[in-house]
Amino acid sequence: MSLEVMTLNPMCEHVETAQGVPLTVTGVAQCKIMTDKELLRTASEQFLGKTSQEVQLTILQTLEGHLRAILGTLSVEEVYRDRDQFASLVREVAAPDVGRMGIEILSFTIKDVYDDVEYLSSLGKAQTANVKRDAAVGVAQANRDAGIREAECEKASMDVKYNMDTKVEDNTRLYKLQKSNFDREINTAKAEAQLAYELQAAKTRQKIRTEEMQITVVERRKQIEIEEQEITRREKELIATVRLPAEAESFKVELVAQGQRTQVVEKARADAEKIKLIGAAEATAIENVGRSEAEAMRLKAAAYKQYGEAATLSLVFEALPKIAAEVAAPLAKIDEIVMLSGSSNFSSEINKFVAQVPPAIQALTGVDLSDVLRKIPGAK
Repeated sequence: MSLEVMTLNPMCEHVETAQGVPLTVTGVAQCKIMTDKELLRTASEQFLGKTSQEVQLTILQTLEGHLRAILGTLSVEEVYRDRDQFASLVREVAAPDVGRMGIEILSFTIKDVYDDVEYLSSLGKAQTANVKRDAAVGVAQANRDAGIREAECEKASMDVKYNMDTKVEDNTRLYKLQKSNFDREINTAKAEAQLAYELQAAKTRQKIRTEEMQITVVERRKQIEIEEQEITRREKELIATVRLPAEAESFKVELVAQGQRTQVVEKARADAEKIKLIGAAEATAIENVGRSEAEAMRLKAAAYKQYGEAATLSLVFEALPKIAAEVAAPLAKIDEIVMLSGSSNFSSEINKFVAQVPPAIQALTGVDLSDVLRKIPGAK
């Protein structure tokens, strides 16, 4: 046997009310077996061996019976308009009976009420018509009262508005007058303040300008001092890095130049002395050679003068071997000579070649060799 809550749906169909109108009513009930020992024992005695469905059916039939009984004592209007009262009445009447079975009704509510003869709808229509009529009358009265009240309110509002507009205009005029006075005073104060501000600003700018000029003068002085110090530093740096090394290098170069000059002078003196000695020796030798050649030439000239043409011929004959040697020098390098001639007489060609020798000697020495040979005794 379960102790859980059981939900039941009791329903009474076509049950006549006190007015004889058949109604169908449905409800919802929440029931459970009570846990008190005595009541639990009672429930056990009543439902021992029954299923949950059988227990629920027993409780449902009990509730439906009381619902039918109470529905027959009420009018349709009472059932329809006050469902909570109807449900409470059913619960109060049914509770003792189900309580004797160990069952407790936790709640009971009417779910629905309806009929098949349209009694409820007719009742609703009449009520609706009455309500509509009362509503229309109420609306008309309300509109009338509202119109009257609205007119009264509008009149009062216009009166208040006109009074307020008048006061607003007066206040506006007073406000503008006071504002113009205030503006004049404010503008005067602003102008005075602006002039004072500009004057003070000019004084401040002049003071700042003076301070800036003093700062510029001080900065310029410092810059000049720095530049002078830089010039002094550069002069010292140039003296240390350029002048002193240059003077040292100049002194070194001067010493080297003096040494080289002394060396060159001494060498030149030695060379001059050497050349002088060599020149003197060569002059003496040349003088001696010249004297010897002059003496030889004098002796030759005396001999030539004494012997005349014979001496000249002697010189020519002495020179002929040398001339022949110079002429034959190129021919010594020739391996073979081939003479081409249109004539078959080779001896005539040789004769022609030999015949050209005297003119060549005459051209070289001015001596006609043929004439000299003719003057030799016994020559033809």
